[in-house]
Amino acid sequence: MRKPRTVRSLEELGRVRLSPSFFMRDLLHSEVASFYGIPNIPDDPDLAIAAGRMLCTELLEPLAARFGRVSIRSAYRAPEVNRIGNERGHNCARNESNYAGHIWDRRDPDGRMGATACIVVNAFIPYYERTEHWEALAWWVHDHLPYSAMQFFPRFAAFNLTWHEEPERTIYSYIPPRKGHLTKPGMASHDGDHSAEYRTFLAASGL
Repeated sequence: MRKPRTVRSLEELGRVRLSPSFFMRDLLHSEVASFYGIPNIPDDPDLAIAAGRMLCTELLEPLAARFGRVSIRSAYRAPEVNRIGNERGHNCARNESNYAGHIWDRRDPDGRMGATACIVVNAFIPYYERTEHWEALAWWVHDHLPYSAMQFFPRFAAFNLTWHEEPERTIYSYIPPRKGHLTKPGMASHDGDHSAEYRTFLAASGL
């Protein structure tokens, strides 16, 4: 597929079904793009679609199947959108750091494909706001899904969720007072069963 240059061709891109619950259009919205009037359109739609399908089928669909609605905060970013977001302080990493991350249509320096979406698991919000125990969701994903990276943020326990061809399996928190790595390869916490961390959440939520 060529980069869309007409409304009709952009509509066709938006109609691409990435998984049973998600279309490409669901993952193209960007407040940065809307505010600055920058088209959030991939240069390489085929690569963006391939990476997005893996993100949706391997991670977002299983989350939605287990917990219900998953709200997308930010997903695909065109390089220009991400660059402006970085330069103007809108919590976007440098483009080079976001290849195979939020920039789905660029491979990372080693030629690997990946895709990131910042999401909120709606069913988790009441438990998180009552307990501040964001780790419950982090450990559930760690134990059940083939993610590459997660970064958690304070509001609603929104988190970046990344699929990657060579997963890193790292979890990082920006939520005080427990900022830093929850786990990464080599840490004692990385392997084993973490169900004790999310058992109360599942029971309290009727899940």
